[in-house]
Amino acid sequence: MIIGTRLKKIREERNLSQGDIEKRTGLLRCYISRVENGHTVPSLETLERLSAALELPLYQLFYEGEEPPPLPNLSKRQTTEELVLDAEQEKELRFYEKVKRLLTRIDDKDRQLLLYMAQKLASR
Repeated sequence: MIIGTRLKKIREERNLSQGDIEKRTGLLRCYISRVENGHTVPSLETLERLSAALELPLYQLFYEGEEPPPLPNLSKRQTTEELVLDAEQEKELRFYEKVKRLLTRIDDKDRQLLLYMAQKLASR
Protein backbone atom coordinates (compact mmCIF):
# COMPACT_ATOMS: atom_id res chain seq x y z
CA MET A 1 0.00 0.00 0.00
CA ILE A 2 1.21 3.49 -0.76
CA ILE A 3 0.62 5.73 2.23
CA GLY A 4 0.07 8.84 0.12
CA THR A 5 -2.80 7.27 -1.79
CA ARG A 6 -4.39 6.15 1.48
CA LEU A 7 -4.05 9.65 2.99
CA LYS A 8 -5.62 11.27 -0.06
CA LYS A 9 -8.52 8.78 -0.06
CA ILE A 10 -9.26 9.39 3.62
CA ARG A 11 -8.97 13.17 3.21
CA GLU A 12 -11.38 13.16 0.27
CA GLU A 13 -13.84 10.87 2.10
CA ARG A 14 -13.96 13.45 4.88
CA ASN A 15 -14.46 16.29 2.35
CA LEU A 16 -11.29 18.06 3.46
CA SER A 17 -8.98 20.04 1.20
CA GLN A 18 -5.22 20.07 1.41
CA GLY A 19 -5.63 23.60 2.77
CA ASP A 20 -7.78 22.27 5.63
CA ILE A 21 -5.08 19.73 6.48
CA GLU A 22 -2.47 22.49 6.27
CA LYS A 23 -4.39 24.53 8.88
CA ARG A 24 -4.86 21.52 11.17
CA THR A 25 -1.28 20.24 11.01
CA GLY A 26 0.88 23.26 10.28
CA LEU A 27 2.38 21.38 7.32
CA LEU A 28 2.63 23.21 4.03
CA ARG A 29 0.00 22.35 1.42
CA CYS A 30 2.74 21.68 -1.14
CA TYR A 31 4.28 19.14 1.26
CA ILE A 32 0.92 17.44 1.76
CA SER A 33 0.57 17.26 -2.02
CA ARG A 34 4.03 15.70 -2.37
CA VAL A 35 3.14 13.06 0.23
CA GLU A 36 -0.21 12.27 -1.42
CA ASN A 37 1.41 11.93 -4.84
CA GLY A 38 4.18 9.65 -3.57
CA HIS A 39 7.04 12.10 -4.06
CA THR A 40 7.86 12.25 -0.33
CA VAL A 41 7.75 9.62 2.42
CA PRO A 42 6.47 11.18 5.65
CA SER A 43 8.13 10.56 9.00
CA LEU A 44 6.27 8.88 11.84
CA GLU A 45 5.84 12.25 13.54
CA THR A 46 4.26 13.66 10.38
CA LEU A 47 1.96 10.64 10.10
CA GLU A 48 0.86 11.24 13.69
CA ARG A 49 0.04 14.87 12.84
CA LEU A 50 -1.87 13.82 9.74
CA SER A 51 -3.87 11.15 11.59
CA ALA A 52 -4.78 13.70 14.28
CA ALA A 53 -5.87 16.17 11.58
CA LEU A 54 -7.99 13.47 9.94
CA GLU A 55 -9.36 12.54 13.40
CA LEU A 56 -8.50 8.86 13.23
CA PRO A 57 -6.11 6.55 15.07
CA LEU A 58 -2.68 6.19 13.49
CA TYR A 59 -3.13 2.48 12.76
CA GLN A 60 -6.02 3.28 10.39
CA LEU A 61 -3.58 4.91 7.97
CA PHE A 62 -2.17 1.42 7.40
CA TYR A 63 -5.18 -0.81 8.11
CA GLU A 64 -8.63 -0.56 6.57
CA GLY A 65 -10.60 -2.70 9.06
CA GLU A 66 -13.02 -1.26 11.58
CA GLU A 67 -11.33 -2.81 14.60
CA PRO A 68 -7.61 -2.57 15.41
CA PRO A 69 -5.61 -5.50 14.03
CA PRO A 70 -4.98 -8.30 16.52
CA LEU A 71 -1.73 -7.96 18.41
CA PRO A 72 0.79 -10.75 17.99
CA ASN A 73 1.62 -12.84 21.03
CA LEU A 74 5.09 -11.60 21.95
CA SER A 75 5.24 -13.19 25.40
CA LYS A 76 7.30 -16.24 24.38
CA ARG A 77 10.91 -15.61 25.24
CA GLN A 78 13.80 -17.68 23.98
CA THR A 79 16.17 -19.39 26.35
CA THR A 80 19.92 -18.90 26.07
CA GLU A 81 20.24 -22.32 24.40
CA GLU A 82 17.62 -21.36 21.80
CA LEU A 83 19.43 -18.10 21.09
CA VAL A 84 22.72 -19.98 20.64
CA LEU A 85 21.03 -22.50 18.34
CA ASP A 86 19.53 -19.66 16.28
CA ALA A 87 22.99 -18.09 15.95
CA GLU A 88 24.46 -21.43 14.83
CA GLN A 89 21.66 -21.94 12.30
CA GLU A 90 22.21 -18.43 10.97
CA LYS A 91 25.96 -19.11 10.63
CA GLU A 92 25.18 -22.37 8.80
CA LEU A 93 22.74 -20.58 6.50
CA ARG A 94 25.38 -17.96 5.63
CA PHE A 95 27.83 -20.78 4.83
CA TYR A 96 25.32 -22.48 2.50
CA GLU A 97 24.53 -19.18 0.79
CA LYS A 98 28.24 -18.62 0.19
CA VAL A 99 28.67 -22.15 -1.23
CA LYS A 100 25.63 -21.62 -3.45
CA ARG A 101 27.02 -18.33 -4.76
CA LEU A 102 30.42 -19.91 -5.46
CA LEU A 103 28.87 -22.94 -7.19
CA THR A 104 27.29 -20.66 -9.78
CA ARG A 105 30.80 -19.66 -10.89
CA ILE A 106 32.15 -23.14 -11.69
CA ASP A 107 31.42 -25.32 -14.70
CA ASP A 108 29.48 -28.59 -14.62
CA LYS A 109 32.56 -30.89 -14.64
CA ASP A 110 34.05 -29.17 -11.61
CA ARG A 111 30.68 -29.32 -9.88
CA GLN A 112 30.57 -33.09 -10.45
CA LEU A 113 34.10 -33.46 -9.07
CA LEU A 114 33.20 -31.38 -6.01
CA LEU A 115 30.12 -33.51 -5.34
CA TYR A 116 32.18 -36.71 -5.67
CA MET A 117 34.77 -35.40 -3.18
CA ALA A 118 32.05 -34.36 -0.72
CA GLN A 119 30.47 -37.83 -0.91
CA LYS A 120 33.84 -39.49 -0.25
CA LEU A 121 34.55 -37.23 2.74
CA ALA A 122 31.05 -37.84 4.16
CA SER A 123 31.40 -41.62 3.89
CA ARG A 124 34.49 -41.70 6.16
